[in-house]
Amino acid sequence: MGTRKPTGEQTPTHLKDLIVEVLDASKAEEIEVIDLMGQTSLADYMIVASGTSSRQVAGFVDKIDEKLKGSSFDVIRTEGLPTADWVVVDCGDVIVHLFRPEVREFYAIEKMWQIEAPTAKAKPSRGAAV
Repeated sequence: MGTRKPTGEQTPTHLKDLIVEVLDASKAEEIEVIDLMGQTSLADYMIVASGTSSRQVAGFVDKIDEKLKGSSFDVIRTEGLPTADWVVVDCGDVIVHLFRPEVREFYAIEKMWQIEAPTAKAKPSRGAAV
C-alpha cells in the first residue's frame, strides 16, 4: 500500500484512473484493471496493458512518470526497462504491468489474479468499444 493517507484526489482509485488515462492516450492495447482491494496488501489495483513494441512499452513508462510528476503520486520503482518486453511500474497503491503482446500472452498474469480478484476492461476515453 502507498505511504500517503488518501484524501480527495489522492486515493488509489484516482491514481488508477490517472494511469489508465495515460495508457489510453498513449494508445496502449488491452488495458485491464484488476481490483485487488481486500485481496492482498501488495496494492489496491493492478493494471495490465500491451504495447506493440519494446519502444512503445518504454514510452508508456515515460508518460506515466511524466503524468505523476504533476500530481501528488510517485513512481516508486520501475523494473524491466533495459529490454522493455515486460516492465513493472510500482506506484504504491497501483502496480502496472506493461508487455509486448507475445510476452503478455506467455505469462498470462491476469489469469493468475482473476482467481482472487475480479477483472474489468478499462473504458477508453476516446469512446472505442472494448
